[in-house]
Amino acid sequence: MPALPRPARMVLPSLKLQELIQEIRGAKTQAQEREVIQKECAHIRAAFREGDAPQRHRQLAKLLYVHMLGYPAHFGQMECLKLIASPRFTDKRVGYLGAMLLLDERQDAHLLITNSIKNDLSQGTQPVQGLALCTLSTTGSAEMCRDLASEVEKLLLRPSPYVRKKAVLAAVHMIRKVPELSDIFLPPCTQLLHERHHGILMGAVTLITELCERSPAALTHFRQVVPQLVQILRTLVISGYSTEHSVAGVSDPFLQVQVLKLLRILGRNHEESSEAMNDMLAQVATNTDTSRNAGNAVLYETVLTIVDIRSASGLRVLAVNILGRFLLNNDKNIRYVALTSLLRLVQSDHSAVQRHRPTVVECLRETDASLSRRALELSLALVNSSNIRSMTQELQGFLEFCPVDLRADCASGILLAAERFAPTKRWHIDTIMRVLTTAGAHVRDDAVANLTQLIGGAEELHAYSVRRLYNALAADISQQPLVQVAAWCIGEYGELLLSESYEETEPLQVQEEEVLMLLEKVLQSHLSLPATRGYALTALMKLSTRFQGDNNRIRRVVSIYGSCLDIELQQRAVEYNALFRKYDHMRSAILEKMPLVEHGGPQDDEPGEGKEQPWSPKREVQSPTEPPTSNLLDLLDLLDSASGDAQPPPALDLMPGGSLLHLLDLPSNTPSLAPIPGLKVFDREGLQISLSFVRPPETPALLLITATASNTSKSDVTHFVFQAAVPKSFQLQLQIPSGDTVPAQGGPPITQVLRVLNPNKAPLRMRLRLAYNHFGQSVQEIFEGRNLSQKFTQDPVYHRGSKEDTSTSDIRILVFLAELPTSFPYLHSPPPPTGEIPTACPHL
Repeated sequence: MPALPRPARMVLPSLKLQELIQEIRGAKTQAQEREVIQKECAHIRAAFREGDAPQRHRQLAKLLYVHMLGYPAHFGQMECLKLIASPRFTDKRVGYLGAMLLLDERQDAHLLITNSIKNDLSQGTQPVQGLALCTLSTTGSAEMCRDLASEVEKLLLRPSPYVRKKAVLAAVHMIRKVPELSDIFLPPCTQLLHERHHGILMGAVTLITELCERSPAALTHFRQVVPQLVQILRTLVISGYSTEHSVAGVSDPFLQVQVLKLLRILGRNHEESSEAMNDMLAQVATNTDTSRNAGNAVLYETVLTIVDIRSASGLRVLAVNILGRFLLNNDKNIRYVALTSLLRLVQSDHSAVQRHRPTVVECLRETDASLSRRALELSLALVNSSNIRSMTQELQGFLEFCPVDLRADCASGILLAAERFAPTKRWHIDTIMRVLTTAGAHVRDDAVANLTQLIGGAEELHAYSVRRLYNALAADISQQPLVQVAAWCIGEYGELLLSESYEETEPLQVQEEEVLMLLEKVLQSHLSLPATRGYALTALMKLSTRFQGDNNRIRRVVSIYGSCLDIELQQRAVEYNALFRKYDHMRSAILEKMPLVEHGGPQDDEPGEGKEQPWSPKREVQSPTEPPTSNLLDLLDLLDSASGDAQPPPALDLMPGGSLLHLLDLPSNTPSLAPIPGLKVFDREGLQISLSFVRPPETPALLLITATASNTSKSDVTHFVFQAAVPKSFQLQLQIPSGDTVPAQGGPPITQVLRVLNPNKAPLRMRLRLAYNHFGQSVQEIFEGRNLSQKFTQDPVYHRGSKEDTSTSDIRILVFLAELPTSFPYLHSPPPPTGEIPTACPHL
């Protein structure tokens, strides 16, 4: 039976490019558009498979339009290669266009057109060479640039300006891709500067700029052409280079900007080149029309060039004045550029920028957020010791109405400026208080600590500060940082509120009940943060020793907060309640005024020569409210001296070869010291820790303690950590332990060396902390190493349970702290005591 003939396939006619564009634009929905494009892409694929050479470029043109609409067109990449290899110009034009759109260096297919581009560059006509150069500038990878660099170099000196312009642009791309090709293009660039064609000269200046930025050898080479570049710029400014390239009366501003950029690179850190261009820069700065944006662009580039090169001082002042005129321009973009540039210049030309300070301050009132932010940054940079009062007043006025997103920056800037250049302590306190009153919620985290340490260091201003803060607190309790500072100050110096010795214009009449009522209001306010309530509760506790009235009201408040939902506040209340119930005879000593602590760090370094030396509160006191940050710091806090008078000893250098041991050498007639017996400090479930002591004869103030941990149980002790803490009058250094696992059944022990320096020969107290895993459980132990004072001195040491010396307040405080939990700013202690819990907190 003969086979039936196959039915002929119906082939729909393909659309022309114009018809495809009309049909796509006529689609009412995205689904219709996708349907049209899918059908046409199917026709394009069929035409590519059939190899219809005469119509290939038309099909690819439609595919490129589809690609520009965002639809996939990768299947046309190989057709681009075929069209580029075609001898017909119409095919090459579409093929090169498709290569620029569909190919890039991330795809290996782009390397297949290298030979075609090479042939077209060497043998093609000018239009074909232009197409090849444009494609190379767009998609040329590093490999293609290396292969085609010699062909592009030959085209740089061709007679046709069209080809030379395209070749220069291709050379710029090559230098950016492969900087080591710089040597190839150095000779032609010098000749290109003699061109009169605008496009070639523009490209040549851009090419030289790229070469100088990437090659030090090229930078040295082209510094010889500075006079020629100056002459080109002079021609543009004075006589006009070509009228067809003038913009708004400015002769060829684009070429002027490029030449100025190149001069800036050539004159940077080079005296001779800078000297050659100074006069020309002054001429450009004075003769350029500033009524249009084109002139402003040239002037701005001139300012940048003057600033970067080694220009004369008068020329730099002229540049700053140009930026000052920019600040008066109606265009916001120009004002923004001026503020940004002045901010860069304020460090090197501070006095010149200071002349425009009133204009900068006026820019603070701009409605545009970008302008006001730049003006704020520049205003803060202009603050110094001579204008601190006026500038702070302006900034505080801006702080009152500035946008919310700028308040934090403005408040922080004012606080930093006041800290650096404050003329007096009273002015400094007033400034910080005003900032806290205006934008307390937006200040830095350390603002409270800085103000408290500032007030604590100004003894003569205690009465003034506490009265001002009391009035501010009575007026507004919503600004939490201000409330915290006020509560701290009232707690420390509350008795001064009742004193009549301080003379003011309006004497403050306040009673004890009013002060207590105000602090209770802070405690009960829903605006108060937990930290603020902690300050207020501590202030009430401190006032129990400052005021002479009955303390029952304070005791009731403290008892109420003993069951507060906030753990920190509850813990603090439990501590204070224990003070009232069990240690009332020690309450006055515990709650005495906070001592001043010297600040240490880079702030104490002597300022360099020629720099201002403003008064800084950081050189006098340290923040008293910094909480402990780790368990080990809690250990250290337990051993702090309660008086706070002892100064910390200098840093201990215990490394081998250190010089501190020689400084501590005693006279040669020092008597020999008796041997020191060892001491077992821990023994539980087979884990034993012993301490052995060695005192170097040449340094009696130094004690070497070796901690040895052994394990006789049947299970290893893992993750073993041994820590120690000593009072501040000592220096302790813990060496790296020999391991963190103590083997079972008497295996090799772990050893760790502790070096303790006791320059004051004080009784030694040491708090030890152990952390380890044993029998699958995590164990933590904190205990005190007793009988250690004899290792340094024979002075008696007081322990809990022994007879106390009632005249030694430090010992009483240490004993008390050993039985209290950790607190915020004033007390430090281990876990809370057991006892009855007062009634619930009313407002939580």
